[in-house]
Amino acid sequence: MVQGGRSRTLLRIPHPMRGLVFSGIQPTSGIHLGNYLGAIRHWVRLQDSYDCIYCIVDQHALTTVHDPEAMRANTREVAAALLACGIDPQRSILFVQSHVAAHAQLAWVFNCVTPLGWLNRMTQFKEKAGKDRENAPVGLYAYPVLQAADILVYKATHVPVGEDQKQHLELARDIAGAFNRRFGEGFFPLPEPMILGEATRVMSLRDGTKKMSKSDPSDQSRINLTDDAEAIATKIRRAKSDSIEGVWFDEQNRPEASNLLTIYAALADRPRAEVEAEFRGTLFSTFKTRLAELCVEKLAPINAEMRGLLANPAHIDRVLADGAERARAIAEPILAEVYDRVGFLRL
Repeated sequence: MVQGGRSRTLLRIPHPMRGLVFSGIQPTSGIHLGNYLGAIRHWVRLQDSYDCIYCIVDQHALTTVHDPEAMRANTREVAAALLACGIDPQRSILFVQSHVAAHAQLAWVFNCVTPLGWLNRMTQFKEKAGKDRENAPVGLYAYPVLQAADILVYKATHVPVGEDQKQHLELARDIAGAFNRRFGEGFFPLPEPMILGEATRVMSLRDGTKKMSKSDPSDQSRINLTDDAEAIATKIRRAKSDSIEGVWFDEQNRPEASNLLTIYAALADRPRAEVEAEFRGTLFSTFKTRLAELCVEKLAPINAEMRGLLANPAHIDRVLADGAERARAIAEPILAEVYDRVGFLRL
């Protein structure tokens, strides 16, 4: 049971008027500002309107993380970040992918209904495998099929996605349709994408043309949710800027200014055009000071809460165990029906 005294709600198949949101995040390393603005803060808000299932997708991360201790530490850190940002384990389900076997079990069924040509069209595999494609793991190639299973094993109706994941969700819809045509029309819903907010693509603080990333070797390129107030302010002050007087949005010619304006607008929950109008005549140094203050105001409480949670790993583990139990209660009956439909002998 989760601490706190309130009775938990066991989510079942969602009410058709409310819908079920599913989304996942990899524990490849720590959570940064781009994750928070592009996804997590929206996940928090979705709890008010949908039943929500949020998953730390460690099986996906296995394609890149090969240090067992790092995987375990990253998983707890991501869980702490989600809880500190406002994911409420009383209202939503938060769990680790490998704790619910139905994900991998449904993925194998989907592997058997997914044409090879569909996977050959996935651009992310080509980008991540690069020129060394022959040595890329099968898991990286089949990643989108497991992602489809992640979503459909709960019959999720909505999936928050960034622009770089839209193709994978389209594949999940195709796989659902292929299964339905072969084994029962209408069994799986066709999940709808949810593109949320202006700051869905936060860029590096060192290069406004590249996405903020955990894999960037420079820690100065990103603001981590584990950064304290001093580190946050320093990184914003040192963020790359240009010598043009005034601050305005021009993604092609002023990528760094555009990125920082987008971050400010997202943190302030204001339209970007309104923020641009306010700072158009402001020196870049003055704007960065204001942005640093805003970042500290919004992120310092999250950082403090994360530190408290990470100091109590047993509590994090209890939350995740409770979430996995509730997730299994939804996924296992759906998987059992899938097994019946495909003809597996059940004794």
